[in-house]
Amino acid sequence: MPERTKLLAAAELPPGSKRCLATPSGEIALFHTEDGFFALDNRCPHRGGPLSEGPVKDGHVACPWHQWRFDLQSGACPNIPGAKVKSHPVEIIDGEVWLTLP
Repeated sequence: MPERTKLLAAAELPPGSKRCLATPSGEIALFHTEDGFFALDNRCPHRGGPLSEGPVKDGHVACPWHQWRFDLQSGACPNIPGAKVKSHPVEIIDGEVWLTLP
């Protein structure tokens, strides 16, 4: 059954910021862009690079190790067909960022 977990106050992560956070399901890369908050598993499926350390541009994050790119909403990798990282639903409730985990 899915579980909702409070991550942090939304004000703690200003637009243009990203952070790695520990959750009961493992490390999550949390991104705050002009389009909102997005959460992905923090490990690139290629070699395990930390996605929270990668550059974000045009709705995608690039793995800092080998530049595989992942869509912040879906987790899909447009430059490697079939590659994907798990994305997680994020909600802002009363100024706090909540994550739904499987």
